[in-house]
Amino acid sequence: MNESTDEITLDGAGVPLSGLLAEPTHTEPRGVVVALHGAGMRAGYFHGRSYPGQSLLETGTRLGWTVLALDRPGYGSSAHRLPRGQELDEQAATLRAGLKDFTDRYSSGAGLFLLGHSFGGKLVLTVAGNGGEQELLGVDVSGCGHQYAVSPDEISDLHARSRWWLNWGKLRFYPPGAFRHSESIVTPVPSREIDVAKRWPDIFPAVAARIRVPVRLTFAEQEKWWVHGDESTTTLEDLFRSTTVKVERQPNAGHNISLGWAARSYHLRALSFAEECLVRRTVAFARK
Repeated sequence: MNESTDEITLDGAGVPLSGLLAEPTHTEPRGVVVALHGAGMRAGYFHGRSYPGQSLLETGTRLGWTVLALDRPGYGSSAHRLPRGQELDEQAATLRAGLKDFTDRYSSGAGLFLLGHSFGGKLVLTVAGNGGEQELLGVDVSGCGHQYAVSPDEISDLHARSRWWLNWGKLRFYPPGAFRHSESIVTPVPSREIDVAKRWPDIFPAVAARIRVPVRLTFAEQEKWWVHGDESTTTLEDLFRSTTVKVERQPNAGHNISLGWAARSYHLRALSFAEECLVRRTVAFARK
């Protein structure tokens, strides 16, 4: 083993942001993958233990990246302080403050690469669209689009038994122990987050139009929350200002990709994109 995973708490402008940190032990990091979970989950979403190699933290550090998986505002250590959560712009400001605290204390290599799942995808896109892209290598999003395939009523209670199919998909996509493991990371969804989720289709175009850094979006084979046919994804790509936008599909996966058999495949694809973004940054600086 050439990595270890530790608990960490960052100062998000007075808001404690708890999470998990894994660093390569015998080399400086290539960069930092900042992973943000979806609604009703916690940072452990990215540290699956159901089969060897499932964890993003372990895979990332073995490839030379530091991986920082954080509990978003309203979750983990900040849940008592923010019982209703925060609006997206507020979350983005809190996260940026926490990442400033992190980079002041830890080596960040070539920069930060933001990876978000579901509602975490909404957050990383908002952060990327709010400026300061010079320190961002790129953005990778799974389980988040721009047009819902469900009614607003289905967004109101994300943990209802009737939503199980939307969140997970077919049982065969998940290894034994996946659902037992998820019990420790499932948590209530802050009410303000549900309100934001309902408004996301109206929010998204303005957010995407401000993003300059490379963006990659992944939809699972059985992604049921979002419309992701060819016509829809073409429209999605066109909404971004960035000149590099990739939309891909992850076979043999449901919405919670990082808890399934496809986790390692998805994580390797995301890290490959991070490498592409790093090369892009290196070449851009070489021209100057």
